Amino acid sequence: MSENTQSPRKPRVAVVFGGRSSEHAISVVTAGAVLSAIDRDKYDVLPIGITTDGRWALTADAPERMAIAGRALPDVEQLAENTEGGVVLSVDPANREVVLSEPGSVPKALGEVDVVFPMLHGPYGEDGTLQGLLELSGVPYVGAGVLASAVGQDKEYMKRVFVSFGLPVGPYEVIRPREWEQNPAAARKKIVEFAAEHGWPLFVKPARGGSSMGITKVDDLSGLDEAVEEARRHDPKILVESLLRGREIECGVLEFEDGPRASVPAEIPPVTDHDFYDFEAKYIDSASGIVPAPIGDEATAEIQRLAVAAYEAVSCEGLVRADFFLTEDGDFVINEINTMPGFTPISMYPRMWQESGVSYPELVDRLIQAALTRSTGLR
Repeated sequence: MSENTQSPRKPRVAVVFGGRSSEHAISVVTAGAVLSAIDRDKYDVLPIGITTDGRWALTADAPERMAIAGRALPDVEQLAENTEGGVVLSVDPANREVVLSEPGSVPKALGEVDVVFPMLHGPYGEDGTLQGLLELSGVPYVGAGVLASAVGQDKEYMKRVFVSFGLPVGPYEVIRPREWEQNPAAARKKIVEFAAEHGWPLFVKPARGGSSMGITKVDDLSGLDEAVEEARRHDPKILVESLLRGREIECGVLEFEDGPRASVPAEIPPVTDHDFYDFEAKYIDSASGIVPAPIGDEATAEIQRLAVAAYEAVSCEGLVRADFFLTEDGDFVINEINTMPGFTPISMYPRMWQESGVSYPELVDRLIQAALTRSTGLR
């Protein structure tokens, strides 16, 4: 009598990308790189795109169509296989099945999902909202939990947490929605007083944004209102920061079995064709960082310590990219963390880990494995 030798099914990974934020295209690019790197002998993969209006769609598994072509950015609509209806994830923790629903058709079961790799940047994805849905669904996922994702997205509260843990941050001011809407003159005066104390230029940015979108360098009062309105196109709450003179240094943190470890750091050199390291410099003109950063052993050890401390302060999980300034006085000041940093092979986070001995496919696999072994719910 022959025995049943059927092999167990492979873990199923849903790569979720796109989303409603202004970083939609970068999320698509990032997901394409991850789809190319996932070991298909080890995992089954289900690509799910979220359109700019929030519809979940089953998409083509076509990484080659998810890259930036010249200056043209990809989007989920170009990849969606279901043009109407959408993909639905059950919120019943006992049922991890994904269902495709289309008008006039019987819902089609697409099978269960074992882990979600959420490759979303910005609001409605990186900010704890998707993480909350996955917690309700009982589906493990890569990256930070609800609280850490929310804090990591909101630059005001991120900085408040850093300060409470004794991490050095630069001067900043917050303008809340009601302040600008109800009394713009008072809000403007608040910013001018901040500039009088810390000097021009200032950087005006969305409090809950990323990929350098909506950020304006303001040299004097004449450009302030326009900069505020540009930031408010992305987020009604804005952050105003003073210019910190020094070098931009980044460091990656990755979760290992014995806890988080820091990568070698990278340096973002000054860009010559842009006022600062903005969206165009990062993604269109592909300004390249220096890995490892030439800052010496002592400074490298210090930024690695601070990066892990920031990861722990916000209660992160899985991965983080921590961004710092190395001031002219030789001190590190933390600017922000990214709980789901840019993740293409040429992005700084994977490059730092490549230089630290972890290849891109190994990095993807390690994050999936960490998520599979971590339960949802309170921890």
